[in-house]
Amino acid sequence: MRFGIAILPEYRWQDAARRWRQAEEYGFDHAWTYDHLTWSGLQDSPWFGTTPTLTAAATVTSTIKLGTFVTSPNFRHPLALTRDILAIDDVSGGRFLCGIGAGGSLDATIQGGPDLTPRQRQDRYEEFVTLLDTLLTTDGVDFKGEYYETRNGRTLPGCIQQPRVPLILAGNGPRSVRFAAEHGDGWMTTGGDKTTLDTWFASLADLSHRLDDALEGRHLDRYLSMDNAQYALSSTAAFEEITTRAAALGFTDLITHWPRAEGVYGGSEDVLEQVATEVIPRLR
Repeated sequence: MRFGIAILPEYRWQDAARRWRQAEEYGFDHAWTYDHLTWSGLQDSPWFGTTPTLTAAATVTSTIKLGTFVTSPNFRHPLALTRDILAIDDVSGGRFLCGIGAGGSLDATIQGGPDLTPRQRQDRYEEFVTLLDTLLTTDGVDFKGEYYETRNGRTLPGCIQQPRVPLILAGNGPRSVRFAAEHGDGWMTTGGDKTTLDTWFASLADLSHRLDDALEGRHLDRYLSMDNAQYALSSTAAFEEITTRAAALGFTDLITHWPRAEGVYGGSEDVLEQVATEVIPRLR
């Protein structure tokens, strides 16, 4: 079992840097930040750019993997994103993980454009991933799809990680889970019904079974965002329960959130320290 932590891009760097350094010192396997222009519940909060944040994080760490949790086709083009990925992967010495999702509704039309249906967002997502995969492994790409186009898209020098950085594909429904099984280096999910911890784990069990069917015996790393029905760092007991139940479903990587002073993911850094130094070593 591997453990990760998400640090929201809301802090000025003089405050954020110590969190990224501490995540590595605590022994987390990977650290992530959101890739949104705005996020539900925090529209009035400070918010900084994802790729500069991860690049800065790469300069204050040396071993922990760094990722997008998750990047979105809502406001990115695969070719421009490729350049950002190449830079982060290079600066970090090959530690970048690219989480990708279909994109939610909150920042979907913030730059204009049509309000896509869920089916159209999934269509766009699949085209986005397909083109991004090609760009990360091929130089000089000509592509014309329904949503994206490149004309001799140049992508030198290529990734440090070969053949490219890992693509961790988000999926919370049957179609997106199948797509992750077919095209991803990992599957990431937030699950379904979040009414209670039991209903949430029931939804996770269903998604896990669907992934098993799609994989037909092949292995795929499985990343779970832990803090949906209950904030995992609300207590050491909560963290241990969620970890144990997730492990029973075959999840290989669990991601919690750095405690915020209040509101969403509000909690205590003392609990984080206890989990990192006492609970996680025992659960490994």
